[in-house]
Amino acid sequence: MNNETRQAQLVDAMKEYFGEDVRRINHFIKVYSFAQKIGSLEKLDEKTYDILCTAAIVHDIGIKPAEEKYGAGNCGGKLQEQLGPKPAEEMLRRLGYDEQTIERVCYLIAHHHTYEGVDGIDLQILLEADFIVNADEDALSSKAASKALNRFFKTSSGKNILEGYIRDNSDRK
Repeated sequence: MNNETRQAQLVDAMKEYFGEDVRRINHFIKVYSFAQKIGSLEKLDEKTYDILCTAAIVHDIGIKPAEEKYGAGNCGGKLQEQLGPKPAEEMLRRLGYDEQTIERVCYLIAHHHTYEGVDGIDLQILLEADFIVNADEDALSSKAASKALNRFFKTSSGKNILEGYIRDNSDRK
């Protein structure tokens, strides 16, 4: 099975996982799309690109167990990082992913809101793609987006996308 087919199966599994939660489904699809774009523009090797795309699809899987454990709306980034790897591992294992991919994807999930100590281009791009989507969904001010751009964006492709967001939203102070 090729990577695109596998990713399509994973998208379907995540849609089923989130059920009627359209907001969560739309979010991970947008992050996946930006991760694909940035990863492609940054010319990642095939394995790293596959891991990045897989992680982008499942990066917020920890939201559901966080809300089940702590109540609706209690699903902050640190809880997602803590509670996401286990259900991701189970889902990826069920879908036949190899151990190396599962291990790295779970690591990325466990760090996708941690901007210090970024240890690979896959994590860097996941952070950037998720931030870009969150900035738009949360109507982040251009000033706050500029601060993030200068603080932790590293890829030229991610920077270009966020700079476009800043230009398009310059009225948001």
